[in-house]
Amino acid sequence: MSTPHTYISTGPFLPSESPLSTIFSTHFTKGIQVQRGKVLSWPEPPVEWIGVDCVNYSPNGRYIVTGSGDRMVRIWDAETGDAVGKPLEGHTDSVWSVAYSPNGRHIISGSPDNTMRIWNAENGSTVGRPLEGHSDSVWSVAYSPDGRHIISGSEDKTIRIWDAKTGSTVGKALQGHTDSVLSVAYSPDGRHIISGSFDKTIQIWNAETGSTVGKLLEPRTGRVWSVAYSPDGRYVVSGSEDKTIRIWDAETGSAVGKPLEGHTRGVWSVAYSPDGRYVVSGSEDKTIRIWNAETGSAVCEPLEGHTRGVSSVAYSPDGRYIISGSYDNTVRVWDAEIGSAVGKRLEGHTRSVTSVACSPEAHGSSDGANNLRDLVSQITPRFPSNIAAGRPNREGWVTDSGGGLLYWVPHDYRRGLHSPALLTIPSTSPIRSVSLKFDEFVFGTSWTQIFSAVWP
Repeated sequence: MSTPHTYISTGPFLPSESPLSTIFSTHFTKGIQVQRGKVLSWPEPPVEWIGVDCVNYSPNGRYIVTGSGDRMVRIWDAETGDAVGKPLEGHTDSVWSVAYSPNGRHIISGSPDNTMRIWNAENGSTVGRPLEGHSDSVWSVAYSPDGRHIISGSEDKTIRIWDAKTGSTVGKALQGHTDSVLSVAYSPDGRHIISGSFDKTIQIWNAETGSTVGKLLEPRTGRVWSVAYSPDGRYVVSGSEDKTIRIWDAETGSAVGKPLEGHTRGVWSVAYSPDGRYVVSGSEDKTIRIWNAETGSAVCEPLEGHTRGVSSVAYSPDGRYIISGSYDNTVRVWDAEIGSAVGKRLEGHTRSVTSVACSPEAHGSSDGANNLRDLVSQITPRFPSNIAAGRPNREGWVTDSGGGLLYWVPHDYRRGLHSPALLTIPSTSPIRSVSLKFDEFVFGTSWTQIFSAVWP
C-alpha cells in the first residue's frame, strides 16, 4: 500500500466542516462519497491514563469505573471516554479493585488501606461507613449475583463475606489459604466462591456455610493471580505466575486438558467470554491472548499495543469487545473478532491499571442498539459489481473479493462500521449515521484516477 492511498482513504471520514473535507469532496470526485449524514468531528487525540489500578463496566454498559494508585475512584462515559462527575475520594491508599452492584446503583472498592467502601454510582457519595475487618490489604472485591452480599480477598490470607446493605460481616472469615488471597469471584448461581492465592492454590467455598468444597485445586507451579467461573458454572479458569492458563472442572477439581501455553511471562488476568467458548488472558509479557476454551488452542495472534504488563482483562457481555488495563497506565478496548483497538484511551488517574471487567450491555443503550439494527436493515449498500462487502481487517483495510485494498478506516470508526457502506458515530446513535456512496469509486490499479486535476 502507498501513503497517499492511506490518506485518501480517510477522506469520507473527515469532519464535515473541516477544510480538508471540502477539498476532498471537491477534488477527489471518484472516491467514496458521503451519501447521507455527517461525520461531525474526530475524537480527541489519545492521551494516556496516568496509572489506573482497576476498571469495571456498569451493568447497563454506559459507564466505566476505575480505581487508581492516586487513591481515587472515577466514573467515565463508556461511549465518549469523558469523566462523569468528580472523583470519588475517601480511601487513604491505592484502590486495587472495583465492581458495580448487579443493579448498577452502587460501586464497591477495595484498597491496601485495609478497607472497602460502597459508593452511590449516581452521585458519587459514600454509602455508610467503610467496611472494616481485614487486617491487611484488600486485593479483590465482588458482588454476589443477587447483589445481597459482597466478598473480599485480602493479604491477611482470608476471604470475608459482607452484607451489602448494612456493611456488616456475615459469619466468620473464610480461612485456609496460607498466603495472600489475590482473586475472588462468585459462581453464576451464587452458591459458591472461588479464590486464588499467592500460596499457588485455588479453593472453592460454600458461599452459605463458608466451608471448603471438594479438593484443593493445586497448580503449585506459580502464584495464582486470577480466577473466574465459566458462564455455566461448570468450569474454573486460572492464570498463574508460571506463564500458563489452566481450566478446571468446578465439581471435581480436576484439571481439564493441558495448560494453555503461549505467554512468555506470568498471566495476571483471565476471563471467560459470555458464551463460554473463549478465554481471554492478560500477561506481564504486554500481550492479550484469546483461547478456544474447549480445545485450548489460540484463536488469533496476540493483541499487542500495551507497553507494559497487562494487569486485567474482561469481555463485554455481548462478547464483541475485550477491555484491558495495564501498568503502562492505559486502558484499551479491543474488537474481540478482529483484534484491533477501539476508540480512545481515557485519562485522569495517576497510577497503574490492574483490573477490568465488562457490563451486560457494553455496546450501548438498548433502545439505541435496536434502532441501529432497524436502520441497518433498511439501508442496502450500493457497490460496483466487483466489490465484495466486508469488514475492516486488523489493519483497518476493507478489501475486495480478491484481497485487494479498497479503502482504509481510521481505527476510532471501525467499531461503528456495520457494513462497508454504513458508519455510525457514535455506534449507539442512529440519527448520526453516515451512508457512503460507491457509485463512482475508482480502486485497484486505477485508484490514482480518484483525483480531479481541475482546481478553482
